[in-house]
Order: sequence, then C-alpha cells, then structure tokens
Amino acid sequence: MFDSKIRPLIDPMLNAQGQVIARAGISANQVTLTGLALGLVAAVMIACGLFALALLPLLLSRLADGLDGAVARASEPSDFGGYLDITCDFLFYGAVPLAFVLADPAQNAVAGAFLLMTFYVNGTSFLGYAVLAEKHKMKSTARGVKTLYFTGGLLEGAETIGFFVLLCLLPQWFAPLAWVFGALCLVTAGSRVLLALRVFRRD
Repeated sequence: MFDSKIRPLIDPMLNAQGQVIARAGISANQVTLTGLALGLVAAVMIACGLFALALLPLLLSRLADGLDGAVARASEPSDFGGYLDITCDFLFYGAVPLAFVLADPAQNAVAGAFLLMTFYVNGTSFLGYAVLAEKHKMKSTARGVKTLYFTGGLLEGAETIGFFVLLCLLPQWFAPLAWVFGALCLVTAGSRVLLALRVFRRD
C-alpha cells in the first residue's frame, strides 16, 4: 500500500549508494545474497529468543534488498538477478514466521502456520499476475524499476517489514498479530485475483 509512495523518496538515495557499490566491484547478486544471509541470521536470532537484537540484521537485510536493484541499474541488470532477488525475498519472508514458531511452538505454531499459508497464497497471486502481465507486455515503474511486474495491494513490502519489526518488539503478541496480518494477506490476494479477473478475463 505504501511502496509506491515511499519509492520516490528513497530511490535517489539508493541509486546513489548503488553506484558507489557497483564502482567498488560488488555485484547486485552479491548484495542480494548478503541481504539473504543477514535475514537468515535475524531468523536464527529470533528462534533463539533474541528478538530485539534480531532487529539490526533484519533491517540491514531489507536495506540490502533495496540496494541490489540500485546496484544492478548502475551496472548490468539481468533477468537472473531479478529471479534471484524474488526467490531470496520469499525465503526471508518465510523464515521469519518460522523462527517465531520455533521460539515458542506451543503458543505460536497454529498462528504461524496460518500466516505462512497466507504468505503462500498472497505470493502465488503476485507471481501469477506478474506472469500474465509479462505475457501482455505490461509495464509499471510505480514501485521502482523491477524485473517482474509488481501489482499493488493492501499489504506490500513496507507493511511486511513493519510487521516483522513489530513482532520483534512485541514477540508475546505474535499469535494475535499473525492472525490479523494473515487475514489481511488473504484480502490482498483476493483483491489481486479480482484485478486479474478484470484485466485478463477475455483471454
């Protein structure tokens, strides 16, 4: 929901830093993998109950996720780079809820399973739409220059990052927050299906 509003504010800074990183000989894929590694470190820390300390690698991971595209634009963007980026994103987004389940299975398992299911449904609706958008040669730069077509929705990257930060600050509230956020993920997926019905129904 907020990604298209945030991108014009942060892209100039990210692009400037991306040029510096590219000139240093660091590739976009290396930045992507560094971001994934940081995200997985955060997940391990969460699973160990180090919730507040996990915030630093978690936020650095998302910074790297923003920088990899900027580095690619400053050097040589590739389709594989975009593929690697989205794959690492999905791994990170699945690892954090799993970590909260591992931290307290008795309290968090059912809510965590529901949350992961809704991430799965929402991610499928996003990727399916991107495939059809590519087939129809659709383009959008509202959320920055992307390899895949990014559709908007109630919940996007910014909201998910904010949700993860909130979970780290209030880990005892994981279960109720997961139920609410998961329900909103389903609303987002449903709205994307309705959008696809309107745009692609005559194919």
